[in-house]
Amino acid sequence: MKFTFDHNNFNVLDLDKSLAFYKEALGFEEVRRKVAEDGSFILAFLGDGVTDHKLELTWLRDWEKPYNLGDNEFHLAIRVDDFDAAYEHHKKMDCICYENKNMGIYFINDPDDYWIEILPPKK
Repeated sequence: MKFTFDHNNFNVLDLDKSLAFYKEALGFEEVRRKVAEDGSFILAFLGDGVTDHKLELTWLRDWEKPYNLGDNEFHLAIRVDDFDAAYEHHKKMDCICYENKNMGIYFINDPDDYWIEILPPKK
């Protein structure tokens, strides 16, 4: 028996805002969508255009308050081929929420305050 990663999920308040953020910040594109027949939810799956792993953004029609992310100790980690250019891009977007210069990484936060770790290329 072998298990493989397929996707991660983030619940979002404003799907259009989140889709725009992920496209601008990370270049992720929507590759698939599921809309509930009764309109109660939308699942939008984003891809990086390289791997098969997806980020599922879930919008719930009846959810109106910010999601409780607890201590926000979980995150996605994304590797980028040009770390310095990514850093400058995210700095201009004003979405960098934490930096660890000793480790050579930083985090951005999306519109719902989920954290995404940005990693430099593997050496």
